[in-house]
Amino acid sequence: MERTSEGLILHALNPAARALGLKLRQSHADACAIVPGLISAPAERLEDAKALRRLAGWMERYSPFVSLDPGPDGLEGLVLDLTGGQHLFGGETAMARAMLTSLKGLGVPARIGVADTPGAAWALARYGEAPLTLAPEGEARQALADLPVAALRLDASAIQLLNRFGLRRIGALTGLPRAALARRFQDAGAFDVLQRLDQALGHLPEPLSPVTAPSVYRTHRGFADPMTSLDAVAAEASALIDRLVLCLEGDAVGARRLELTGFRVDGRTTSLEVRLSAASRRAAHLLRLFKDKGFERLDLGFGIDALALCARATEPLHARQTSTLADADPARSSARDALVDRLSARLGEEAVLTAHLAQSWLPETAETLGPYASRSEASPHPAVGPRPLLMFNPPEPIEAVAELPDGAPARFIWRRAARRVLRASGPERLGPEWWKERGARRPQRTRDYYRVEDEHGGRYWVFREGLYDSDEVDPPPSWWMHGLFA
Repeated sequence: MERTSEGLILHALNPAARALGLKLRQSHADACAIVPGLISAPAERLEDAKALRRLAGWMERYSPFVSLDPGPDGLEGLVLDLTGGQHLFGGETAMARAMLTSLKGLGVPARIGVADTPGAAWALARYGEAPLTLAPEGEARQALADLPVAALRLDASAIQLLNRFGLRRIGALTGLPRAALARRFQDAGAFDVLQRLDQALGHLPEPLSPVTAPSVYRTHRGFADPMTSLDAVAAEASALIDRLVLCLEGDAVGARRLELTGFRVDGRTTSLEVRLSAASRRAAHLLRLFKDKGFERLDLGFGIDALALCARATEPLHARQTSTLADADPARSSARDALVDRLSARLGEEAVLTAHLAQSWLPETAETLGPYASRSEASPHPAVGPRPLLMFNPPEPIEAVAELPDGAPARFIWRRAARRVLRASGPERLGPEWWKERGARRPQRTRDYYRVEDEHGGRYWVFREGLYDSDEVDPPPSWWMHGLFA
């Protein structure tokens, strides 16, 4: 039962309650009057949603695309895209029967409809005569013809109006001119009826959102008997990696993130994920990463009867031409990436860090430390001017003599040593990031950066903070040393 503004109502019913004549959304008081010994419990929508999501993850053993259908009447459902995977289970019929058997073993009551469209499959599952109803390809219209109009997922008012006009079956709607059907409704109900009808027949698309973004590269294997040995899981994982590598090679891509998922017999899933610092499709390296991560992290429960390996993230990976020069050997970078991958798998990604480019124009905040495995080679903003190899954070104050209002420094004193500038280039102006809230040590002001070289060949990166020709009078512009060029 569920508490609403109208009082307690029935949220969901078991078969025995339906047989006694109780109905969904019926008041709890009326239900108790009909069945004095009625046993009821408060509805737990949040827990129901969590259970449905867990079941959706477990059903990914049959399809990588699983979408939720919460159902307004307490009859939850799942929508699976079976395209391309039927042959793995012996065809659509065998696949659907395997689903029913597995769900029954979990104690989950289920009805299955298979059709060309989500709308038609929904109708067959809920209103078909048998627990399993399949519509042959291209015959959705014939399969839906004898079903009630409620199978089109219409609201109660639309169903009532259609019944009043004598339109009780979907077949009656398909044979009726669309203009005549629209005239029978005085509001937007006609659009809803036509939209649901067109979606069921495949005339209109019906976008769905999967629980997990489907992976392009995925291998799967089911087992006749539940697997409880981690050594056996490791052996099967090796075979799945070999199969996945063949797919990656065919498209000249490498994996950056892999996920191994075990489907347990109790309706839950267990998974193990590894990330790579650089795209790879070397089977031995990928298997070693899973071993370093630890197959013992998989909770097999009472056993798993299916195993899937997905490449959640990939990048182009073309063959490299090797060089006879030792300093140009690409094996060095490959060995470094392999070492970083193993360290990240053993110690955790947060223990192996490197500099990442950040979305900031200010040099001291243009990079941040992050996991090496998730680094990106691409710059998040357009190319900027040269940056020094050594940068001071915070910048160090200097005393400078420069031509006003925006000339480069001619002389400056840094760390109590005077330096005369022979060459200079700039300025490179960087405005303050006024749109960001930050606890700055000093107020953010416009900066003009200069690259200067002194009489001894030292090259520096200095900037003036503040503008002489602006309204900023307090404090006056100041000069700072921010870095040294090699």
